[in-house]
Amino acid sequence: MVILFYMTSPRPIPTCALFESLVPESYFDELVQCHRWRRRKRIYPLNIVIWLMIYQRLHGDASLTTAIVSLPRSRQSGIKISMATGGYCQARQRVPTLVAEHVNDHVFETLQKHMRSYQRPVYLVDGTTLRWEHEAELVRAFPPGHNHHGENRWPVLLLVAFHDAHTGLAARPSWGPMYGRNAVSEQYLATEALARLPADALVIGDGNFGIFSFAHAVVDSGRPVLLRLTESRAKHILGTPSAQLGRHRVVWRASVWDRKKHAELPPEASLEGFVVVCRHPLKNEEKLYFFTTLEQRPRQVLAAYKLRWNIETDLRNLKRTVNLYQLRGRSLGVAEKELLLAVTAYNLVRAVMFQAAKLRDCSPRQLSFAQVQAVVLSALPGLEQARSQRERKQRMRELVELAAQLALPRRKRKRPSYPREVWKRGGSFPIRTLHPKPAEEAR
Repeated sequence: MVILFYMTSPRPIPTCALFESLVPESYFDELVQCHRWRRRKRIYPLNIVIWLMIYQRLHGDASLTTAIVSLPRSRQSGIKISMATGGYCQARQRVPTLVAEHVNDHVFETLQKHMRSYQRPVYLVDGTTLRWEHEAELVRAFPPGHNHHGENRWPVLLLVAFHDAHTGLAARPSWGPMYGRNAVSEQYLATEALARLPADALVIGDGNFGIFSFAHAVVDSGRPVLLRLTESRAKHILGTPSAQLGRHRVVWRASVWDRKKHAELPPEASLEGFVVVCRHPLKNEEKLYFFTTLEQRPRQVLAAYKLRWNIETDLRNLKRTVNLYQLRGRSLGVAEKELLLAVTAYNLVRAVMFQAAKLRDCSPRQLSFAQVQAVVLSALPGLEQARSQRERKQRMRELVELAAQLALPRRKRKRPSYPREVWKRGGSFPIRTLHPKPAEEAR
């Protein structure tokens, strides 16, 4: 039976105003009653544990001690909390993963309603990989990869995310093992996460998602789709050895291989839409191929697909700025909660960017995510120490005004395009193996 935590004092420790405005303490009370979880009095309440885990990610994977020190030092609650991290560490383990999922979905749905414009929402899909700590439980669930050098050490997680093209807001991602017997594909994970999007959202994906099974899943959900196709697949759909420029109405039918690979497809599965063929804007000799259910001209389709690059910068912010590249949790439950609440922390920064963009009358994409995150961190102590609601609103207003000044520079020249290459690292030390030989055998 799941046990949740409540303070022994009727005056709880206050959390961040930004977090409380989206997920008040009453939300956690309703969550406990809905699932009929048992309550047990402990020093760390549920909302404080969730906030501290979010705070760690806002701080770039801060330590447990940093999270505890961030609690208000005024002790308005009258409770003395030890600086030892054992209590908070145990509290993180006791929180059900379902709570982190609910919080993530609640924040996304709330922000999605407030940040939605009058135009159709556009969501971009892409996949990436994350690393977890080398622990027995994580290695079994997410086996490490291997190459010609041998087995890797770190468990590898395959993650697929949907992000709003205009605001950068992220829906709850789906993930699974990239290697091993239970390995899953990006298309499978994207189909699983599709239900979390708004019902009328346009889905845009690159050539990795331009396959029949994923396109059928999107269309079957009632959403429009725009996917890039490979040249061979586009010509197969058109039924011609060469594809002319323009928009072509087609009926995309499932092949024998599609039905064999995806048994859930109906026997006569087909999609009605358009194959759009246009010139590459930077390489005139190259053609681009798209499948879409939108009745738009090729120029409009190409302009919409250009938005897809935004998710590349979003994933970079998640992995580098929020420091989600390698999760530090040593158990499966804690690592999954860290991942979910890292996305929630990312969305909180996106909410501030949206408010700042409205104040500046620009797009949220024109603001720097890393700089706004730094401003949010610097403003947290002042928000927690506010003595009245009026003072809290004033400090929130100052936070938004400061974030509105953090616009990205407008470059007069286009940045050069570089190939996907990395600098060679010096290798002065031998490679460590997973199972080193004993000293006697080494001799």
